[in-house]
Amino acid sequence: MTETTDQKPIITAFFDAATNTVSYVVQDPQSSACAVIDSVLDFDYASGRISYQSADRIIDHIREKGLDLVWLIETHVHADHLSAAPYIQQALGGKIGIGSGIRIVQETFGKIFNEGTAFQRDGSQFDRLFEDGDRYQIGHLQAEAWHTPGHTPACMTHLIGDAAFVGDTLFMPDGGTARADFPGGDAHALYRSIRRILSLPEETRLFMCHDYAPNGREFRWETTVGAERAENIHIRDGVSEEAFVAMRSARDATLGMPKLIIPSIQVNMKAGTLPEQDDEGRRFLKVPLNAF
Repeated sequence: MTETTDQKPIITAFFDAATNTVSYVVQDPQSSACAVIDSVLDFDYASGRISYQSADRIIDHIREKGLDLVWLIETHVHADHLSAAPYIQQALGGKIGIGSGIRIVQETFGKIFNEGTAFQRDGSQFDRLFEDGDRYQIGHLQAEAWHTPGHTPACMTHLIGDAAFVGDTLFMPDGGTARADFPGGDAHALYRSIRRILSLPEETRLFMCHDYAPNGREFRWETTVGAERAENIHIRDGVSEEAFVAMRSARDATLGMPKLIIPSIQVNMKAGTLPEQDDEGRRFLKVPLNAF
């Protein structure tokens, strides 16, 4: 990827306060081509009501700028928000892509949610399954997908010019790192994935999928490899794999499940497709008991 780091994409962030999620429109400065990374579908769990304000902000931005949407990228199967990728795709086109590790996630959670044989566990709901090192284009921008598992088996970091979109793998330096206790997660793999990301040039811009404003500071979602290596509270330079795994395992044991994990995974492992309607036009999600 070093030969493309002189490319500087135009990046517009959209912060969703309800889920602390940051979505991005990534634009090629030499053309109208763009990609959307980690979009959000608004969902009120208590009422079961879906809405589209967050996605419409992204759609409006792309239309106002006269951009051509070519990719809708999911960095992983999110457990804390529902993807709006199909809704945006219906409005603007583009291909939905995710890491090929989605098959592992589908196999695991297909059983947990008792999806049955009708649910395809081959990733075919997505337009593209990325393998480690796969390259793709956003106009003139060269993009590369790195498999960075540990938080989930399907986690990918997307390197686009001088920027890397790390999903949940890393947080801002004062936020640390992602949990590794979900099914298929692994703290050893997470450490190695992060050290791989931090092998990029120090000036590489890093864009987070979430921020929780620790200690009451303002929300932030952009940092650099150099800042993470120097300041990350969990995995700065000098922290060994053994120390990281011990810290991560102890910390994860204290964490509760994300409040939207049940609807999010059911929808996101199917590329954001909502459940089929019944004869009366209603849709239903399942709640597996004692599954987590």
